[in-house]
Amino acid sequence: MISLPIPRFTEAQPSTGLLGANLTNADLSNANLALADLRGVSLNGANLTNADLTSAYLFRTDLQGCNLTGATLTDAEMKLALYDSKTQWPEGFRYKSSGAVGPGAVLSGAYLNTANLKDADLSGAMMFGTYLSGANLQGANLSGAGLSGANLQKSFLVGANLQGVNLAGTELQRADLRATNLTDVDFSEVGSIAGADFSGAVGLSDESRAKLLSHPAAELEKWNVFTRQTTRQSLEEIGFIES
Repeated sequence: MISLPIPRFTEAQPSTGLLGANLTNADLSNANLALADLRGVSLNGANLTNADLTSAYLFRTDLQGCNLTGATLTDAEMKLALYDSKTQWPEGFRYKSSGAVGPGAVLSGAYLNTANLKDADLSGAMMFGTYLSGANLQGANLSGAGLSGANLQKSFLVGANLQGVNLAGTELQRADLRATNLTDVDFSEVGSIAGADFSGAVGLSDESRAKLLSHPAAELEKWNVFTRQTTRQSLEEIGFIES
């Protein structure tokens, strides 16, 4: 990512391409960023009060801790823009259904395959039937998220918080679930777990572990080529450690 001096834009300055720029904590209040290409830009902690972002391209833009009070976001492309609980939005802006990623986001059915969502706060997000195959969710907070029917095949969930998640119909083939928080996770109707690795997971109840170990042998004996052990081995390891 390019590191730039913190700029100060004025109302009269035209929008420019800032692809991948580091504008962390920048003062962009009243800036004219209409039609700006802000893909991958870090606006973490930036001040964008009353800025004009009409039709701006904010794909994968980091908006965590950003102040967008009074900003104009008409027709802005928000897909995979990252926000958190500290992001301040314009009054009435429906950010949860904008395609952006953050707490309470409505992402059901979205195609997020291979997306980099490392450390993202997705607590309470609606992700029913979301495609997350190969996504990087390392350290992500997914507590209370709706993941029923989601595709998490080959996803990287190491250290993620899945507390209270219902995984009914969720596909976990070859998912890396090492060191995840599985407290109160509902595995009762989970889909395939073939090749999933649960090593070091915490909070997995004896009942849930037994349900997972009741899956067909073909799933339990599936080798995870990345972690180099079977699903059964990872689940039995949890039981051994806890005993």
